[in-house]
Amino acid sequence: MERFARGPVGLVVAIQVLVLTLVSGRYGFHRDELYFLAAGKRLAWGYVDQPPLTPLLARISTDVFGATPAGLRVAATLCAAATVVLLALVAREFGGGRGAQVLTAATTALAAFVVVDGHMLSTATVDLLIWSALGLVILRLFRTGDGRWWLAIGAVVGIGLEAKWLVLLMVASIGLAVLAVGPRTVFRSGWLAVGVLLALVLAAPGLIWQAAHDFPLLTVASGISEDDGAENRILFVPMQLLYLSPVVVPVWIAGGLRLWRDPELRWARSLALAFPVLCVILLVLGGKPYYSAPFLLLLTAAGAEPCLRSLDRVSRRVGAAALAVLGAAISLVVGLPLLPVSALAPVLVVNKEQGEQAGWPELASSVTRVWERIPAEQRSTAVIFTRNYGQAGALEYYGLPAVHSGHMSYADWGPPPATASGPVVVVGPYLPEWFTGCHEAAVHDNGLGVENDEQGVRISLCAGTSRPWAALWSELRHYY
Repeated sequence: MERFARGPVGLVVAIQVLVLTLVSGRYGFHRDELYFLAAGKRLAWGYVDQPPLTPLLARISTDVFGATPAGLRVAATLCAAATVVLLALVAREFGGGRGAQVLTAATTALAAFVVVDGHMLSTATVDLLIWSALGLVILRLFRTGDGRWWLAIGAVVGIGLEAKWLVLLMVASIGLAVLAVGPRTVFRSGWLAVGVLLALVLAAPGLIWQAAHDFPLLTVASGISEDDGAENRILFVPMQLLYLSPVVVPVWIAGGLRLWRDPELRWARSLALAFPVLCVILLVLGGKPYYSAPFLLLLTAAGAEPCLRSLDRVSRRVGAAALAVLGAAISLVVGLPLLPVSALAPVLVVNKEQGEQAGWPELASSVTRVWERIPAEQRSTAVIFTRNYGQAGALEYYGLPAVHSGHMSYADWGPPPATASGPVVVVGPYLPEWFTGCHEAAVHDNGLGVENDEQGVRISLCAGTSRPWAALWSELRHYY
């Protein structure tokens, strides 16, 4: 086993952390981050669309470092840094020396998917870390044959289920691949049952919460498949080529081929088969293309060594270096808030999440102006109702009163009290049978020159509701 390249990998991580920290306060919160802030104030063992871990991390990070974008994103930066270290260790498992480990670390740190999820806190940020850790401990099990690694696998899976249930897709794809090509002997260990039990114990709080609430997370997943399934299937293959970087595609392809062909890595052959199995599962389910991106990093770690060996000529090294610099520059511009907000239009074609980090204070100002049209004596019974959790989270963060929404877990945190029988400020579309005496009071313009989902949203001022809030709430609730 090669020694871990602690020094150079540590240098890559230090540069990564420095860059992510320097830009963490630019633009502003992402809509999902605003939702995590709201959920973190209402800690629970589960939420409609996610297990509890990410809101908990949001709460801890903002309590310690401040309720600002930079404070929240400390958690994301640390997750991304840990992911780089884990992938370098994965390269070491595949027999990669100092060069392969450093190449894997640098490639991971600069991969577009990692840059995006390392900049802002999301469930995918945590899930990326979980998949990387799970890949490492599974490889340890396969390489050593020591059944005690099932304990580590169970611990990672259990914690992963408290972050995002997608870890089950990784378990399923690798499990099927092992049954097909081995090493099947790992299933004969008595430690397997102990690992499964440990995973269930760690995941139990979130699973029990979901069961008690009729598994709303599955309802959300079904909505994603129904609404976006066709688009997800069409974009699936092209997006696999973009998530890390087109420059990295030959590396992870080389990794898959190496795992399949190299007799010295026969114990890891199942990982080469597991990726296409995972892709088939996602295509059948209509899952989002990015769900498979963490697996590409495992294949990249396997491909680092043969790619370094192929650079045996100066001309090849120069060409590879030029492509690497170009790929890194594209990843950083696409993934990080480096450009002026007004210049984001080309970036949004590839990464719309950049635009979702701009314009929230301006939205709060637009809604405030409408709220202030309500006579002062009526505001104690008035409500602000939004159509999505990003709007609600932003208005709540910027201090507007009586904010409610029927979207995702915000529906569990409502409805407004029975005494809220006064005017309603409605942010976004609504059905006329829900509210009375409505007129359009404003059309939001962020004034930043950036198009996002909130640009042009209509804000209405209504006299009240057609029925009491409690009677309307089931109709106002929506999952996706």
